[in-house]
Amino acid sequence: MAKCKITVLRTSFNKEFAEEYINEERKKTVGPCEVFKEGQEFIVDPFSGLPSGFCPWAWDDIYKALFAFAADGNFGKWFINENVLIACCSDGIRPVYFKIEKLMC
Repeated sequence: MAKCKITVLRTSFNKEFAEEYINEERKKTVGPCEVFKEGQEFIVDPFSGLPSGFCPWAWDDIYKALFAFAADGNFGKWFINENVLIACCSDGIRPVYFKIEKLMC
């Protein structure tokens, strides 16, 4: 199974959703994800489990695609480069977008 590099492409914040759905006390501190920074990179072996410093929630969200991809799965003609995949965590208020690249060893 191929190792993969995960790069944080973007952290975002849906302010309008936060205003409408987050409780008043949390609104004072909520913003983009505090765990990840844009450009941050992780080299992972999907069999090794959660990488140090990686959000468990985001890992759970992207793991199925990461595992299939690293096991030589592909996503058809969806992406320009068959060795690159874009995935994101499912936090509707402050999603994080990841680029996943197969590393050829």
